[in-house]
Amino acid sequence: MSDDAKWYVVHTYSGYENKVKANIEKVIENRNMHELIHEVIVPLHDAVEIKNGKKKTVQRKIFPGYVLVKMLMTDDTWYVVRNTRGVTGFVGPGSKPVPLSEDEIRGMGIELPKAKIDIEVGDAVKVITGPFENSVGVIKEIHEHKRTAIVRLSMFGRETPVELDFTQIQKM
Repeated sequence: MSDDAKWYVVHTYSGYENKVKANIEKVIENRNMHELIHEVIVPLHDAVEIKNGKKKTVQRKIFPGYVLVKMLMTDDTWYVVRNTRGVTGFVGPGSKPVPLSEDEIRGMGIELPKAKIDIEVGDAVKVITGPFENSVGVIKEIHEHKRTAIVRLSMFGRETPVELDFTQIQKM
């Protein structure tokens, strides 16, 4: 499976979220699109209801009218999802779907795969992307939960701590 797949938000008719999920999953199966469309979810949370004086835990949709789809955006996948019965469209300006950022995904409580990084405090690293690209620094702190590291870079003759994502650095 490719890591280029991103999460997209699909707008559905109210109450059709589970039908849309089932229909997209059926199309994935029938057209053998497992490599293109990876996951379809209807985010749920537990809520406590009191009926007839009894507490009951029920699952409620966190975002009624929306389904999240992790997929590689191609003309085929766009067409398949967009033309699924119950789907009104992708969320984004005009007809252009916009993938969710990692922060938005985390905010929704979706678990991201942990970045595998072989670094420790004190290791020398090179910045491979972003505004500090090609800079070399030393790891001062590692924040696994945020998938970031504090790297001390030499800028303008001074040591400056910079927070960088694991994807932006490479061990030397």
